Amino acid sequence: MGLLDFDGDPLDWKDIEPHVEYVKHHGILQFLNNYDRLMKRPEDSLKWGDEVEYMIVRFDHDNRRVQLSLRGEKICEELQEKERKNMKNLVSLWRQEYATYMVEGTPGMPYLGYMAQFNVVEANMRMRRKEVQQYLKPDEQIMSLTVFPRLGCIDFTDPKHTIVGPESNPVSRSLFFPDQAICSHPRFPYLTQNIRKRRGEKVAINIPIFKDKRTPSPFVETFIDPEANAAAKPDHIYMDCMGFGMGNCCLQMTFQACNIEEAKLLYDQLAPVCPIMLALSAASPIYRGYLSDIDTRWQVIAGSVDDRTKEERGLEPLNKNKMRIQKSRYDSIDSYLSQNSEIFNDIKVEINDDAKKLLKDAGLDELLANHVAHLWTRDPLSLFSKKIELDDENETDHFENIQSTNWQSMRFKPPPPGSSIGWRVEFRVMEAQLTDFENAAFVVFIVLLTRVILTYKLDFLMPISHVDKNMTCAQENNAVKLQKFYFRKNVITSGTPSCCTQLCSTNTVCQNGEEASPIGSSQSKPAICEKMSIDTIINGKANVFPGFIPLIRRYLDSVEIEVNARCTITEYLNLISKRATGEYMTAAQWMRHFVMSHPDYHQDSKVNDSVAYDLLVRCDQIEKGVVKCHQLFGIPQHKSEYIN
Repeated sequence: MGLLDFDGDPLDWKDIEPHVEYVKHHGILQFLNNYDRLMKRPEDSLKWGDEVEYMIVRFDHDNRRVQLSLRGEKICEELQEKERKNMKNLVSLWRQEYATYMVEGTPGMPYLGYMAQFNVVEANMRMRRKEVQQYLKPDEQIMSLTVFPRLGCIDFTDPKHTIVGPESNPVSRSLFFPDQAICSHPRFPYLTQNIRKRRGEKVAINIPIFKDKRTPSPFVETFIDPEANAAAKPDHIYMDCMGFGMGNCCLQMTFQACNIEEAKLLYDQLAPVCPIMLALSAASPIYRGYLSDIDTRWQVIAGSVDDRTKEERGLEPLNKNKMRIQKSRYDSIDSYLSQNSEIFNDIKVEINDDAKKLLKDAGLDELLANHVAHLWTRDPLSLFSKKIELDDENETDHFENIQSTNWQSMRFKPPPPGSSIGWRVEFRVMEAQLTDFENAAFVVFIVLLTRVILTYKLDFLMPISHVDKNMTCAQENNAVKLQKFYFRKNVITSGTPSCCTQLCSTNTVCQNGEEASPIGSSQSKPAICEKMSIDTIINGKANVFPGFIPLIRRYLDSVEIEVNARCTITEYLNLISKRATGEYMTAAQWMRHFVMSHPDYHQDSKVNDSVAYDLLVRCDQIEKGVVKCHQLFGIPQHKSEYIN
């Protein structure tokens, strides 16, 4: 979750405010000093890695209840002991996360460009779980859940923390999420507090409730806090603090590119893929003990860190603030970066003019200058008393302060100063899956897609406004089967090799009758994209779109790859393919089906303790392979093994 180093006392928002412009100005100087050195950097090699976030769950089998164990921080300290001792060849690295019931694990070393490494991703994920399990109590389990179904309900943590009102939680002022569940590292509680104080009120997250036969209509909750009553919307599930977003888990990936231009290219080409993978990985239909009418966490987490004031949200005339800002600091990207992409930057992007002037005067290109200056419309939210005056030549804390708290669908990351690490991009949208097999499948799929993009010089660019529309569609209930997504129809370029052009050749007449121009051409028109099903985008359809998986298979046929690795990849592609067709359910749809079929569910949208307990017991059994779930993975060889 960004910088965890600190020096001095953490500052409250009122103490940060006088330093905001100083931090912003010096953050740009730090970026430029680093950038100047980086332009002389030799070519880097391909490296990549995954990050999986986990929850520590406690099962009370006697009382048929399940809770979140607040021992994650202590367990993480134990897991980091080998790293502190500088032990070599570590299987994994561990980091604290926002909540004290969470841990984040990554491979001990980045993966390289070898095809054989696709065969070790899942094994490494299994080893991570085993590492954690040795520190768990008999009634605890490590689970890669995106959202805990009873998060924010009474006594959802172990140990329990009773909340009698907002005064119980001075950091968040939450009615539901105890401050004790926030990681004790100063960054996390002060981010929580300062987001609320900068905003001028608690964050307000409202997501539509799923209307079942006995769900009250309108669905209205009454709270003891007048602020909550004013913020909660009818027919919506209300949540009121950062923990409801940053207390969720996800699956992220980082790619090291050869150079800055390749990093820009990957950043841009993966941006239109983000909504597709968000929908495919959907795993979170339940919030605060209620079935919602969405399947992913995206708008929840965006709302949980929305520090915009009423002026910035357009609810009051501008007075204290400089501009209205259209999105939360956690949302989809607003502009592309690579050459010839400017034509597709069709939405208004707020710019910090002072930052842009510094960047342009230093010789940055227009698109990269706009990107950084857009990030700089946000204020620093976390600052430490001894980390204000820094050496701008050799430190980048002020830059990272703002960079790391712009939590967007993609992140463009310069190399740290004095490091062997190169230009990187993060793919940040995917939801955590229940099993290591699924998480590995999604990871390998995205890595292979990047190889296809670069090898075949494909172009997925389309108007960024359409990517935003796709992000909204991706969050809907059963989006994989029910929604259609804008995507570019003709993805070949003048650089695409002939071995791929036949597979990619489609009818390139646009919806409005205009012929699509070559990709990357200054004559390209936004009309070259049209709405497609996820099945079409992933699996392809004749005369419409070649499909990601056929492109990946064509690529695999052209490279040397061991039989074992090819077999593993085939299993992963099969999972992704059948999730896209709807033959296999997403985790969100399976959870929804499980709840609605449970004998203790009363068709009122409530997911009570009994239902949540059985749901998570089943999730744990599936992860351990005790039972096979045909709805998620298909019918196994021996039908007696599967269970709904």
